[in-house]
Amino acid sequence: MRTRLAILFGIPLLVLVAMSLFYWNRWAGPEVEPGSTLVVDLGGRYIEGDEPPLFAKALGDDSRPITGVLSTLGKARRDDRIDRVVLRIRRLGIGWGKAQELHDAIARVREAGRHTVAYLELASLGANREYYVASAADEIYLVPGASVPLVGLVAQYLFVSELAEKVGIGFDVTKAGRYKSATEIFTERELSPASYEMASALLDSTEAQFVRGIAAGRGLSEEQVRGAIDSGPVLASQLEGFDLIDGVAHLEHILGEASVIWDRDYREVDAASLGFSPEANLALIHGTGNVVMQGSGGPGADSVFGAASASQALRAAAADPAIDAILLRIDSPGGSSVAAEVIWAAVQHARSRKPVVASFSDLAASGGYYVAAGASAIVSQPGTLTGSIGVFAVRPVDRGLQDKLGVRFQALERGRHADLLVPYRAVDDESSGKLQDLVVAVYDLFLERVAVGRGMHPSDVDAIAQGRVWTGEQAHRHGLVDALGGFNVAIGKALELLGLDPEADASVIPYRPARPLFEELIGRLLQAGSGLASYQAWRLSPGSRVHSVLLEPLAAAERFLRSWPGEGTAMWLPVVIDIH
Repeated sequence: MRTRLAILFGIPLLVLVAMSLFYWNRWAGPEVEPGSTLVVDLGGRYIEGDEPPLFAKALGDDSRPITGVLSTLGKARRDDRIDRVVLRIRRLGIGWGKAQELHDAIARVREAGRHTVAYLELASLGANREYYVASAADEIYLVPGASVPLVGLVAQYLFVSELAEKVGIGFDVTKAGRYKSATEIFTERELSPASYEMASALLDSTEAQFVRGIAAGRGLSEEQVRGAIDSGPVLASQLEGFDLIDGVAHLEHILGEASVIWDRDYREVDAASLGFSPEANLALIHGTGNVVMQGSGGPGADSVFGAASASQALRAAAADPAIDAILLRIDSPGGSSVAAEVIWAAVQHARSRKPVVASFSDLAASGGYYVAAGASAIVSQPGTLTGSIGVFAVRPVDRGLQDKLGVRFQALERGRHADLLVPYRAVDDESSGKLQDLVVAVYDLFLERVAVGRGMHPSDVDAIAQGRVWTGEQAHRHGLVDALGGFNVAIGKALELLGLDPEADASVIPYRPARPLFEELIGRLLQAGSGLASYQAWRLSPGSRVHSVLLEPLAAAERFLRSWPGEGTAMWLPVVIDIH
């Protein structure tokens, strides 16, 4: 028995020793030659959160944390050994908020004197986000045969009401806010007048930011960029003729004979070697996915913004004497009104003890914005979809489905309005009125939360609410956010609230709810097994950085139904806004 136990425990021990030696060597950092070229791969899905564990990657999860690439670009910005940064850009699964985050990070590397080259490996009729990101570089090249036509933006909206009618399903909708259009996918055949107004304004704002970013990066006027777009350049020679690219080449030609280091190796460069000197510790808490009562923002692209786990992390960070301020990074379309209220209360609790800065990624709408309203300050990218201050309740109703399927169900009720609890049965006007009362009450509470958080009167909030979605740029004009920018600006705002120089160094520490020891150990081992046990998230403003160790429309409708919180009234972004 003793021998058998030695074998059982000896194998894991040998594995742990081998892994320790492996990572000890990695932590020594790679050798970077003076005058090196750094190659950064940009492609796939980027998320707000940790690296997915090895088993998730084996199952096809290709998502990566956005902080990883920001870390790499931030270090390159300060590393005098790096002369040139080549950005190898493939298909990106991101929204406009993250696209602006990457664009801004590349621009800062360029401003630091590093020569930046974007290399587009694409064959797509819709590469607007990828080209926008590339436009921040000094030079842009296409691989021979690449396709990145620049013909403008389009916003698409899907409606399935006719399909629902054919199968015998209808929907009773109760909402507060005339722009609250999340349910129109099931009830309308086209955009309602209010939705059309909102959609047009969103597209106009996004298009203006798109053109402005390209013009600034390429040294062109906005009129020149719009003229090029209207001319519809689709061939590389046409793009080059409008000064939108610098030529066609292969990667090997671009790299030449320079000493090359790849981002997968460069991320192991030690922060201490570049003079990192933090003046504050900031807890980073992610609020990613649908706002629900249960669940946690675990690794991967399908995490949820769980009230229980998020509240626990917020309260723990607020009580931690080693933490000076909290960064709440939100990438959420909203969800349960109750869950949003629970997280809002935890944000308020934390704010009473130390600064809490909400930083918006691609989405911070409806329930996602509700949560942020409790923060000390809100920072949003200009292209972030935000606002959507409104509430709705929706009940599916049988419009002949049972007859088509040949099934019947029977419900026994006690109580005048118990029919509200019976699925697929239409309710009378009185019961519907009860539901409307509930929705209006939740909406009024939403207005109150925003009014208090933003220092406004509820009636003033109501005037810009009504379920309307804004871009971050529009929301800033209406007082719904304090500053425009990304992760870097949010860090500066936190330092400013602490009375420190916004350009100072700060440690950003990912903060998660406590987990059982065994679960934590397994999680760490899985992360280590993926070769990504740590990475550095860097402050990207001049002279400073942060080091942190981190141990198509129908599909949107399907996600909406699959992730329905089932917790009463809901606060949700219109689910099929897709500007590309």
